Amino acid sequence: MEPYYYDDKLSCLPQNLSSLVVYYNKKLFDRAGITYPSADWTWDEFLQTAKALTRDTDGDRVVDQFGLGTEVSIFRVAPFIWQNGGKLVDRDKNPTRLTILSMQALEAIQWFVDLQVKHKVVPDAVQEKSEGSESRFLNGRLGMFLNSRRGVPTYREIRTFDWDVAPLPRRQQSAGILHADAFCMAAKSTNKAAAWAFIEFAMSGEGQTILAESGRTVPSMKSIANSPVFLEANAAPKNSKVFLDTIPHIRAVPVMPTWVDIEDTIGKDLERAMYGQTTAHEAVAAAIQRTEKYFGDD
Repeated sequence: MEPYYYDDKLSCLPQNLSSLVVYYNKKLFDRAGITYPSADWTWDEFLQTAKALTRDTDGDRVVDQFGLGTEVSIFRVAPFIWQNGGKLVDRDKNPTRLTILSMQALEAIQWFVDLQVKHKVVPDAVQEKSEGSESRFLNGRLGMFLNSRRGVPTYREIRTFDWDVAPLPRRQQSAGILHADAFCMAAKSTNKAAAWAFIEFAMSGEGQTILAESGRTVPSMKSIANSPVFLEANAAPKNSKVFLDTIPHIRAVPVMPTWVDIEDTIGKDLERAMYGQTTAHEAVAAAIQRTEKYFGDD
């Protein structure tokens, strides 16, 4: 509920929540003789798994199968910053600056960037542009993919291999990032009664059940999230409980009007570092400087 408060007023009702998880191709794990991810795996174990899944399958010295795929954004990097004891901003409410140049934050960003720059377990810029990582996962040529619950309906269309989900690997502590959708009613709505009637239904047990059956959401109503409708659906993922187990470790990005601008700016600099066009330190320093205008005065 908290991220949907603005100026101390509740603006929307969250209909779901999710954290970032690791989707993994069980067939590729089995073929490589790798144990499926555990609930408490570490950064090092995650990296070693990604390395083992990155392969030249036809002997032409070109990687055909990558161990990991991910979008490059602060939403993907933030959990690792938090896990390493770092922070995104100087304070949770009314932040005045980014703090991602701290030792803890920069170490996490460097680790993330090195997945491509150093270890080559993630497609480079050209490879990612030629075919996105999600498409590679769907086609069975990507071992692991980072995404929230929203990917489930698409992945349920896969017929060539089994897949499941695992929590993010951890470092000093566990941490995840909040993904959520909400129902909101515009103040200037011309039919507030109808809008509210829909919101009431969608947030009821019946409405939450319908949403859960779509596969896309982790119901915000606890009774539905903990019911067979969500946990024992006759479709992948089998380990849907991961989405509930991560809830105590979920954190949210700041609630502020300019956060989208900040997020977009950081993302562009992270991409430059991820694809070897600049160093992680230079990218972070640039992001801090370029986002100063989006923060209000103290």
